[in-house]
Amino acid sequence: MAMKTLMFVCVLVAALALVAPMAEAQLGGIGGLIGNLLGLIRITGTLFCTVDGNMGVNGTATPVFPNALVQLQCGGSVVSSSTTNGNGIFSVVLDPLQVLVPELLNNCNLAVKTPLSNCNASLPSVGVLISSLQLVGSTLVGLLNVTNLIPAGFWVLRP
Repeated sequence: MAMKTLMFVCVLVAALALVAPMAEAQLGGIGGLIGNLLGLIRITGTLFCTVDGNMGVNGTATPVFPNALVQLQCGGSVVSSSTTNGNGIFSVVLDPLQVLVPELLNNCNLAVKTPLSNCNASLPSVGVLISSLQLVGSTLVGLLNVTNLIPAGFWVLRP
């Protein structure tokens, strides 16, 4: 059984090696078919407990915003969501076959749905933090190509 599995994997890798140049030429784009099949899109960031969700002038002395709901919204629909951890860090992982990077950069935003007053009572309880996305590059993790995006900078959208 193990020999059959090994043989199947070898044949699959050989077939992909033959098809990849043709797929790249036909489909174009970054990574082509193989990049899409063996890739992920990761959106990460740190949310701070400030009036605009960004790091304050004190840098590391700025408190973070734990347990905040961060949604990825594209065209008014929620595509994915994440909750910040105790360090204010959130991470959203997407399948590049479901959503394309240009669409994320042009038509999507991050929205913080938890009121700022949850992390500091002196901050407003109305309004939503919004940020567009910024591409920071890609990372090769084994055979996996991970496209990395971060918030471009939060601002407050008042009702």
